[in-house]
Amino acid sequence: MVKNIFSLSNGSAGARTISTIATQRGMSLSRYRAGRIMKACQLRRCQQPKHRYKTAKQEHVAIPNHLNREFDVMEPDKIWCGDVTYIWVGKRWAYLAIVLDLFSRKPIGWAMSLSPDSQLTSDALAMAFESRGKPNNLTFHSDQGCHYTSRQFRQQLWRYQIKQSMSRRGNCWDNGRWNDFLEA
Repeated sequence: MVKNIFSLSNGSAGARTISTIATQRGMSLSRYRAGRIMKACQLRRCQQPKHRYKTAKQEHVAIPNHLNREFDVMEPDKIWCGDVTYIWVGKRWAYLAIVLDLFSRKPIGWAMSLSPDSQLTSDALAMAFESRGKPNNLTFHSDQGCHYTSRQFRQQLWRYQIKQSMSRRGNCWDNGRWNDFLEA
């Protein structure tokens, strides 16, 4: 039964999960006994590794918060926001950068990569900028991630003549519109 439960979980169930499922199926099994049986059968669970960003080794440029929690925008292509998230694909983490127009609350640019670097965010911004017809008088708001404070990304904003705005350090409410987008 332990081998059966383990194979049904695709190798991800540990002793606690196996003991709970076995007990629900009518076989009283403690997690300790399940662990011993798993060890005897050479069953080892394989979980996704935890994700960890590398910590910055140097301070970045201070960029003011021009948006200042004014998330209600009256026309398109005035305020764009960006963020990066990670997704488990196959056997490793991949990174997704998204550019969101605050007016429509829809993604207008994105890029995916195996490393969370400035090229990733630059590609997402380039996609948004080109697909929207190179708009003027634009502000780009983001958190203080290293991919948004890098020289490469700031130079791209300068080339596109986009004003940069950043949320305050450790203040998730400054990026509150992302939560609305993710819940929608």
